[in-house]
Amino acid sequence: MKVYFHLNEGGFSNCYLVVNEISNQAIIIDPGKITKEIIARIEDNHLNLSAVLITHNHGSHADGLKTLRKIYSPKVFAADWTVAANDTTVITGDGTTQIEGMQVSYLTIPGHTSDSVVYKIGSILFTGDVLLSGEIGKTNSSYSEYILRSNIEHKIFSQLDTTVLMPGHGPPSTLGAAKAIYNQNLTKKQIN
Repeated sequence: MKVYFHLNEGGFSNCYLVVNEISNQAIIIDPGKITKEIIARIEDNHLNLSAVLITHNHGSHADGLKTLRKIYSPKVFAADWTVAANDTTVITGDGTTQIEGMQVSYLTIPGHTSDSVVYKIGSILFTGDVLLSGEIGKTNSSYSEYILRSNIEHKIFSQLDTTVLMPGHGPPSTLGAAKAIYNQNLTKKQIN
């Protein structure tokens, strides 16, 4: 498996192209904006775009889907039906699915938005805005923050510390490093 990173400069969000090198199948995660570089990578490497995974329905993570669907016919996975209407495979709860030879696990983790999903492929977590490099995503209430923190602590922090985090914004990290920063920030918050 190879993972290619693309920055959506408009929203400073991260887009990822995950490639199964054996079958040349590809998955795009959070296509905030589709650039010539992304299309060139797909076309020049003769990849078959099988699926698009949306971590949450914010424009900087989903607006490029319109462009992709004009060129390709990928399956769309999201927790919000409005992402692609009847063409959306709506994800609820936690589970695992097979997408063209790749096992994709998903965890629904509301808080940043009601439709936030974290995807795991191999030993990589694509966290969207749920968890950045040690910081949780922004929320609109203390209750949403409580729900988000609880889900992060139970669903994400139970993974191995060597798990790679590919967030929706900012640099990649490991789960061990993100936990250390998270706990440090939580301690500071409790002291204040």
